[in-house]
Amino acid sequence: MPRTIDLNSDLGESFGAYTIGADEAMMAEITSANVACGFHGGDPLVMEATVRLAREHGVGIGAHPGFPDLMGFGRREMRLSLAELRTSIVYQIGALWAFARAQGAALQHVKGHGALYNMAVDDEPQSRAIAEAVRSVDPNLVLVVLHGTTMERAGREAGLRVAREAFADRGYTAAGRLVSRAQAGALITDPDAVARRVVRMVTEGVVAAVDGTEIHMTPDTICFHGDTPGAPALVRAAREGLRRAGVEAAPMGQWLK
Repeated sequence: MPRTIDLNSDLGESFGAYTIGADEAMMAEITSANVACGFHGGDPLVMEATVRLAREHGVGIGAHPGFPDLMGFGRREMRLSLAELRTSIVYQIGALWAFARAQGAALQHVKGHGALYNMAVDDEPQSRAIAEAVRSVDPNLVLVVLHGTTMERAGREAGLRVAREAFADRGYTAAGRLVSRAQAGALITDPDAVARRVVRMVTEGVVAAVDGTEIHMTPDTICFHGDTPGAPALVRAAREGLRRAGVEAAPMGQWLK
């Protein structure tokens, strides 16, 4: 049973006049932040503010690159060439790296967003392009991947540290993939239910799919979406459950090998 786990959230996704998610409340509860880099969400002011907030809370800072699709919030599939995909990842990591560097902070990890993340899960060329992009910027960065997928293998083959991710507030299919947000069971918003799921994921290595199938996993990091209704309460409930189970929450970069 792991004694340490990372708790991450997708933050910094507000832009212009639009506020998305409960960043300040979430930052007080999580251990790692995936910061939008301006393509699917975020803008320079928001990126700077989110990095500052993460530093203030001792939270690990990660780039959260997505497709260039503000209208669709990066959740619509786009068909980029592998070169376009690779260079778009480098571009977005570089943007957040600059904001971190300007504040004396360092990047800890990279996690793809939305459709980009989901498309790469079972697509070997895309997975390799993403892993290559991360390695080319900094081979010490951690690559966050969905557990047991092509993306995990590509990251390891690239020589990167890999953090296997599980989702606290999202339903799973029997195949171990996330339920589409357009379908019933995609979101789980009850704090007690989320806490039970997370504790079981971490201590037993099991999560129940929407059809009752038990999926086995060994997560290093658990994701809580900042735009899920009541997200801060979900993290608080999960942290309390983990504490009772004897599991510590800490940024992945501090302990992941």
